[in-house]
Amino acid sequence: MKYIIKSTLCSVVLLSLVSCGANDSTEVEKVEELPIVNTDVARQLLVPQTKVYTATVEAENLNNIAPAQPNRIKKINVEVGDHVRAGQELVTLDSSNIDQLRINLEQIEREYNRAAKLLEIGAGTQQAVDQLKAQLDAAKSQYANLLENTVLCSPITGVVTARNYDAGDMTGTMPVLSVGQLSPVVKVMINVSENDLALIKAGMPVSVTFDAFPSEQFSAAVQRVYPTVDTSTRTFQVEVRILNANERIKPGMFGRVSIDMGAQNNVVVPDRAIVKQTGSGNKYVYVLNGNTVSFKKVEIGQRLDNAYELISGINDGDTVIISGQSRLADGVEVSVQNRQ
Repeated sequence: MKYIIKSTLCSVVLLSLVSCGANDSTEVEKVEELPIVNTDVARQLLVPQTKVYTATVEAENLNNIAPAQPNRIKKINVEVGDHVRAGQELVTLDSSNIDQLRINLEQIEREYNRAAKLLEIGAGTQQAVDQLKAQLDAAKSQYANLLENTVLCSPITGVVTARNYDAGDMTGTMPVLSVGQLSPVVKVMINVSENDLALIKAGMPVSVTFDAFPSEQFSAAVQRVYPTVDTSTRTFQVEVRILNANERIKPGMFGRVSIDMGAQNNVVVPDRAIVKQTGSGNKYVYVLNGNTVSFKKVEIGQRLDNAYELISGINDGDTVIISGQSRLADGVEVSVQNRQ
C-alpha cells in the first residue's frame, strides 16, 4: 500500500509540472503574437501656408485673324514668330468679288444722283429718291465690309502665334492667323479650392517658376479672382499676370505659381505614420490608446521634408504608429517596441 501511495503522489506532482509548463508556453506565445510597433508623437507646429499651383502661359490678349465670310487667300505676309504692329496688313484675300461690288455701287450712285436731280426740277418723286438712297447705303456698307475683309490687318501689336492656311487656300472655320500680345505682361490661369479662395485677393504678389528657366523666379501678381465656381472640380479660376517686358516667357510654357498665404498652427506627423487605403484616395493614421490602436481618417496638407501637415483627424500630443501597420486593424492590441 505504501508503494501505491508514493506512485500516486509522484504522478500528481508530474502532472502539475506538465500543466504549469503548458500555461507558461501559452502566455509566451500570446505575447509573441501581438503586433510589434514603433510610435511617435503628433505635434502642433506653425506651418507656412505656401500653396503651389501649376499652369500654362497664355498671351495677355489673343486675336484670331479671319474674314467675315469665306474667301480665297491670295497672300500671307507674315510667319509664326514674327512681330507685328497694330494696323499692319497681314493677309490679302481674293478681290474679284469686291471689283464687282464696286461696279454695282457706282451704278446705284449714278441712279441716285439722277433721281435727285429729277426731283429738283419737279420731274421725279421723293419715293424714288428714298428707295435709291436706301439701296446706295446698303451697297456702301456691303462694299466697305468686303473691302475690310479683303485685306486683314492686326488689331494689336504682338507676335504671330499660329498660322493655319497657305496662299491659295479657302478660308474655313479656323482663323488664318493668331496674334498674341506678349509684352509687357503675360498671364496664367490657376484653379484654387473653396478653402483657399478667401485667402487670395487681387493685387497679391506671387512668384512663378518655369521648367525652361529652372534657376529663376519671376515677379507676378494676382490680377482678378473669378466669382463663379467650376461645378465639376469645385474650384475657382484666378488670373495671374507676369512681367514679361523682354518676351522671354512664351505662350504654352509650363509654370508653377507659388502663393504665400501666411502661417497656420496645424498638427504634424512623420510621413511613415500615413497609411493609404487601397482602392481609394483616403489616408489614415493609427493612434495608440493604452495597449490598443484606433484607425483615424486624416486630411493631409503639405509635405514637410519627412513629415506631413494634417488639416484634420489627429490631435496635438496623440501617439501615432510609425511602423508595423501591416498587421494592424482598428481595436487591435499591440506591443510597443520603441517610443519616440
